[in-house]
Amino acid sequence: MLTQTLPTWLPRLSFAPVNTAPRGDTLVVVFLRGAADVLNMVVPHGEDAYYQLRPSLGIARPDDSKTKKEERTVDLDGFFGLHPNMSPLLEAWQSEQLAIIHACGAPDESRSHFKAMELMERGVDDERGPASGWIGRHLATLNTGNSSPLRAVGMGTRPQRSLSGSVPVSALRSITDFHLGGDLRALQQMRAALETVYAGDILGQETLSIMDTLQKLDVQNYQSPITNYPDTEFGLALKQTAMLIKAEVGLEVSAIDLGGWDTHFAQGSSAGIMPNLMKDLAEGLAAFHADMADHQNQLTTVTMSEFGRRASENGSLGTDHGHGSMMMVSAAMWTAAKSTGSGLGWRKVNSLGQVIWRSQQIIVMCFPRF
Repeated sequence: MLTQTLPTWLPRLSFAPVNTAPRGDTLVVVFLRGAADVLNMVVPHGEDAYYQLRPSLGIARPDDSKTKKEERTVDLDGFFGLHPNMSPLLEAWQSEQLAIIHACGAPDESRSHFKAMELMERGVDDERGPASGWIGRHLATLNTGNSSPLRAVGMGTRPQRSLSGSVPVSALRSITDFHLGGDLRALQQMRAALETVYAGDILGQETLSIMDTLQKLDVQNYQSPITNYPDTEFGLALKQTAMLIKAEVGLEVSAIDLGGWDTHFAQGSSAGIMPNLMKDLAEGLAAFHADMADHQNQLTTVTMSEFGRRASENGSLGTDHGHGSMMMVSAAMWTAAKSTGSGLGWRKVNSLGQVIWRSQQIIVMCFPRF
């Protein structure tokens, strides 16, 4: 039984002790849908070609005295640096709990968002192979004794493809959605009937217990003692993920989407569409990282996108579909902050001499805790 020292959003509760996963062993996967322009997120400011190819969109070097300081790259290692709107992640980097993996992704070169996302979420390099998602297969290999209906959650109206498989998953746009509806009398009758039906069923009893827990969680009044989440759908998804982890309802995976990254037109450098997305992403992840400080040893957060974008800006002040992308991994198990991939070359990829940021053609899937 929890004590009265709990915050107001999580009142005194009694949790079912059966079939719960080890405290805090949770993987959070953030998919940046639309093919994020990673070269303006983590800027290769040590590469002259970057500025030659992006005369308008390039983010100024950290020591560029002609540019306002708040519009310059925030240096990480002398070669790479964060876009200024990504600077909330600097603390995680400096505390050696953030790794940035450049030039990674799937070998598919179709430039189709839908095909690339499907392959990435299935964890395969072509259309052959299992139809299930890579997270779904990962969960199927674990033997945690966890039968919680919230073992795997897709934040949104339907589960992400990566969660598909033999392990049941839940779609959750809001914690308040996970409860019975109706007036008080009808709810009491429905609950009594369910108690009778599932009296001898451990899974059914656990589900009812978790529903009771979620019924009492107050999303609106939840406040992190350290930081505030951005008032966005993405911020809400991360906040609710934190609440579920702290409530110990057996959450092992939370899949979250942040869309809008297909920036062919008017992408923006210091302000605009993409800088706003980066602000939402970085502020949300930084708030989540700070809020989950007591759970970092059992928590891994990963970001990915279906592919990257061309190194050269286009005539519409945007960027077109490219290839190599980037992943960010936040986990206490990393022994040092890393930005892998400095010194990667530039390469012509077709007869027109168009160039894209190239990589080893690999799929990176990270399981630091599992």
